[in-house]
Parts: sequence; structure tokens; C-alpha cells
Amino acid sequence: MAERINIAVIGAGVIGKRHIDEIAHNDACRLAAIADPSPEAAAYAEALNVPYYRDYREALASGDVHAVIVCTPNHTHLEVGLACVARKLPLLMEKPIADDLDAARTLAAAAATAGIAMLVGHHRRHNPAVRAVKDAIDGGRIGKLVLANIMCLMVKPDAYFEVPWRRQPGGGPVLINLIHEIDLLRHLCGEIVSVQAVTSNEVRRHEVEDSAACTLTLASGALANVSLSDTTSAPWNWDTTAGEDRALFDYRPVPTHFFAGTDGALTLPDLALWSYRGKKGRDQPIHDTHLSCVAENVYAAQLRHFLDVVKGDARPMIDGHDAARTLAATLAVVEAARTSRPATPSLV
Repeated sequence: MAERINIAVIGAGVIGKRHIDEIAHNDACRLAAIADPSPEAAAYAEALNVPYYRDYREALASGDVHAVIVCTPNHTHLEVGLACVARKLPLLMEKPIADDLDAARTLAAAAATAGIAMLVGHHRRHNPAVRAVKDAIDGGRIGKLVLANIMCLMVKPDAYFEVPWRRQPGGGPVLINLIHEIDLLRHLCGEIVSVQAVTSNEVRRHEVEDSAACTLTLASGALANVSLSDTTSAPWNWDTTAGEDRALFDYRPVPTHFFAGTDGALTLPDLALWSYRGKKGRDQPIHDTHLSCVAENVYAAQLRHFLDVVKGDARPMIDGHDAARTLAATLAVVEAARTSRPATPSLV
């Protein structure tokens, strides 16, 4: 492989442009191609002086691509991913891995069978604050986890929905936003074994939901509640509170993720650790400290990890099978809401 890794980005929307910006700031790689059928993408590629392709297959066949970042609509992930695997090109597939579980299984199996590395873009796993909380939970600092409570409450501007697929099945906040929370829960707290949920499209009346409330049972016996809406004028969402992309989102450092155990409690992204210093009880003083970590650009960290994966120096932090399990738990939310009955995530 050449000294610098040539990357093609397929899909030049919001997240595609974020990846392109990170590539521009990493000397170990270069942007070799942009593939996207839109006129806006053509103009964008011309402004960057980067080879442009309307058809992503032509980019993959160009002979100048070592790896691919896929940022296309969810329902296209299987087709595009299989094309990358067929060309033996390592790929970073934006989440979700696919929009249904059969497609996720097919893509994960194809990559594994062909020996092609696939990293899935659940980028929060690269956040140092998330690593600090995982280390604390795994290290027993809050005792036995009892309950997690997560809020993902925001308002998306009307312009966001001018893209048709965001108003259609598979493009709603469950698969766009809630899947991040599901993956974070799995990563920090273990597998999800049962889901109860309700969804609503009461505000926007699109074909997809705009709000959801979920209660999840974890394999450990712990419970988790997740509240989701993209219609609420509220700061309690990861994009606003974690500060991962302050050029795109407002920044308000308030907690949104709460983890309570028998010996203490933690919050994200502010890393507060609450515990008693002696006798426990609500009549006793409870004290707070903060976990320490060094903040970093998580998208830059994800790209560095991807380059290590491409070079064979690292295994994907979240591969196709792991991402498919996150999708299975997320789709269980959809099923539980549809049937008004508890749902069990499908085995992957």
C-alpha cells in the first residue's frame, strides 16, 4: 500500500463532508474521490479539486482508491457495502450498518468471509469521556448497575427534512439518533434482552416517528429508559452537550446520560461521579467528584483508527456483527412500538 492511504467518500451530505474535512487534516491519507449524484456534490468536489463521480461504482473501479467511507442513505448501505467488498476495499460504513437486519447480516457475513475489514461509524465509542465511564463501570466504581436514564431531545430545523428519505421509513430518529443511544448502552452496560416502546409522529406527521419512549432490560438485570424526540426545544441531547462538533451544533454542558448503581452514580458527558463516603442513605450527604479525561476530536480519532484498520494494525472497534447487534436492538424498539408488546432483539 502507498505511504498515504487514498480514500473515496461516497455520499457528500452533512456527515460525508465531516469525514472529508477530517481527511484533509490527516497527513496519513488523502481524498481520492467523491461519489454522489447530486449537482451540489459535483460543485463541492470541483471546489476541492477532487475527482468526482456520479456513480460510486466508477469511483471504486478507478484504481486509485485504497479504502472507502460510505455516507449514503441507510437503505443503500447493503448495495454499496457489497460493492466495496467485491472490490476488496476496506470500508468505514456510517451507522446504521443497514436499514434492516437481513441486510446487516448479509453485509457483515460478506465482509467477514472475504476478509475485508469493515468499521461501522458508531463514533461515540472513540470519545475519551465514554472510555472513562466504561472503565469506571467495568471497574466497579458504581457497584452493580441498577438503572440507566438517557435523554435525546432536540429540534431539527425544517430544512433537514427537505431530503426525502428523512421523511420515509428507515430515515426517522429511531434509526438516525436512537441507534447511537442503543449502541452506547450496549457498549457501556451490556446486551439488551427485552424492549418495550411507544412511538409517535404527532408533531410532524411524517411517515416515520418523531418521538419515542423506551424501557430496556439488560442481560445483567439492569433497566434503562430512553426518551427521544427531534421536535422538542431542549438541550438534552448528545450533539448539544458533548461538544463533538461545535461548528455545527450549539454547545451546552449539561448531563444527558445517567447511570445509577448500588455504590454510586455517573453522568455523561460531564463525568460526574456521585457516591457516599460512609453510610449510605438519602438522609446522608452524597458527594460528587469528576472522572478525568483529555478531550479530543472523536471524528479525527475514528479516522486514525480506521487508517490503522486499513493498514492491518488494528481490528475494528465495532465490526459488522457488533453493529448488527446494535441494529437488532434498535429494530426491537420499532417492533415493540408497532405491536404494543415487549420485543426481544433478534440474534445475530
